[in-house]
Amino acid sequence: MKSVIAICVLALLAAAPARAQSDPDWSAPVAPFRIAGNVYYVGTKGIAAYLIAANKQVILLDVGLEQNAPLVEPNIRSLGFKLSDIKIILNSHAHFDHAGGIARLKRDTGAAFYASPGDRWALEHGTHDGETTYPRGHFPPVLVDHVLKDGENVALGGVRMTATFTPGHTRGCTTWSTQVIEPGRVLNVVFPCSLSVAGNRLVGNKRYPDIVRDYERSFDRVGAMKADIVLSNHPDIADVLGREARARAGQTSAFVDPKLLGRIVADSRSAFAAELKKQTMRRRR
Repeated sequence: MKSVIAICVLALLAAAPARAQSDPDWSAPVAPFRIAGNVYYVGTKGIAAYLIAANKQVILLDVGLEQNAPLVEPNIRSLGFKLSDIKIILNSHAHFDHAGGIARLKRDTGAAFYASPGDRWALEHGTHDGETTYPRGHFPPVLVDHVLKDGENVALGGVRMTATFTPGHTRGCTTWSTQVIEPGRVLNVVFPCSLSVAGNRLVGNKRYPDIVRDYERSFDRVGAMKADIVLSNHPDIADVLGREARARAGQTSAFVDPKLLGRIVADSRSAFAAELKKQTMRRRR
């Protein structure tokens, strides 16, 4: 029997980002909540947005769809933060379901936007890069204020977010990590960039010829990371909302699962291999 993680990975593999416009969960509101330490969830039912607080200064990771911005903003306020408290906005990758609302949040907060060099072109042109099996996605373009380096530490107050480039899903897919302090322990938190194929052309992709090599390297990089808490950009992959429900019910370590990241990487690698084989065989016909 396939694991829940494997089922979610395969579902995302089959669902091209262009389909998001018709998926009600991706814009369904949920109440914001604290995950651990200074990390909060401010996204929707189907697309994550994370707030990392440094006292009264804030880092925001992803926003979601363009139409999700009006949901994310009140979520931030309801936690006691002002939009002007957001000083830095980060992005996992340049697809409209994760970057679509960044232009509005950047305008409304005055925050600086940090992004990878691999995704800069797509972000500043408001369009997906690479060749896909679905029509190219579009979103409001956003100017990148600071171009990241691989392994760079983005610091704000006492908070440090580390950028690890894990391309494949997009050229500049970035996995973020930080540490939080819970009573009596320090926990490693990893926000993995998507490892799913999700409509990418793996064979004969002239616009992104190194896509297969990049995926394979990224599986290795993410798989080598230590994560006590995994926070995915689609919350179902890491059961973020289910874990929150269990935490509310009194399970104090609901978000802690040191083996989860390894399972996600293994299932993603397996789904990738199956899709690569399928596309290779189709190409030969």
